[in-house]
Amino acid sequence: MQRRDFLSLAALGGGAVYVSALAGCAHRAGADYASIQSFYFVQLSDTHWGYSGPANPDAAVTLRKAVASVNALAEQPDFVVFTGDLTHTTDDPVERRRRLAEFKSIVADLKVSTVRFIPGEHDASLDHGVAFKEFFGDTYFSFEHKGVHFIALDNVSDPGAKVDDAQMQWFKAELAKLDKQAPIVVITHRPLFDLAPKWDWATRNGAAVVDELMPYQNVTVFYGHIHQEHHHMTGHITHHSAKSLIFPLPAPGSQDKRTPLPWDPSQPYKGLGFREVESEQTGKAFELAEFPVVRA
Repeated sequence: MQRRDFLSLAALGGGAVYVSALAGCAHRAGADYASIQSFYFVQLSDTHWGYSGPANPDAAVTLRKAVASVNALAEQPDFVVFTGDLTHTTDDPVERRRRLAEFKSIVADLKVSTVRFIPGEHDASLDHGVAFKEFFGDTYFSFEHKGVHFIALDNVSDPGAKVDDAQMQWFKAELAKLDKQAPIVVITHRPLFDLAPKWDWATRNGAAVVDELMPYQNVTVFYGHIHQEHHHMTGHITHHSAKSLIFPLPAPGSQDKRTPLPWDPSQPYKGLGFREVESEQTGKAFELAEFPVVRA
């Protein structure tokens, strides 16, 4: 992707579009994985379809703008992944399904042929993911793409905010298939480390998940949930959060409650944005380039 393409995307006012180019991933620890090819994907997170309130007066159109923005990319991504909170929470199971159906209908307009979904707690915690599975299938899964192994984890369907025992056994079995130098990308909703437990910005057994990943030398975690950019390291494992498509939240622990930041009519997309994440041949680190949202 050229920078002018990203700036064109931003000019569409397209919310949180997280683009990851994984070229050079095989070189992060000196390994030679001939099957790895350059590619990029788009991560969208925390769309909260069904939200209505002052934190985003544009809530009825923000998701559609994001879809249009991705479709406008001069080079389409290999795939798109939504990392949870597709819909805004509701106690009514009928309304929950209506929101999931509307969300699915809107994102069906994406030109990209492969779109993957994991739930957030707003989608799945009240019914253990039953409604989500009706529309989108399994809440956790793995797939290979051009030499990179992706593992999508569900740390929201269990109301205890953890990866449940059955999934942990599956996760261990998935890792056991892989070489310790294999490039691994973990996709999840909540952070796997204790960012702000008071705000539910943690996974109760996240440390156990990370412990299973530690023997693997090329691991990157992409997550959502916190509605802002954040970078963290647990040993050699990098964690990167995506911004939201509905409203930004305050910095971790900066105030008593995690109430949405106020909507600014003069900067309606403030706190929503996208970034390009490139993996270049610079050792184990990702080179990050951030681009702000530009109003149309």
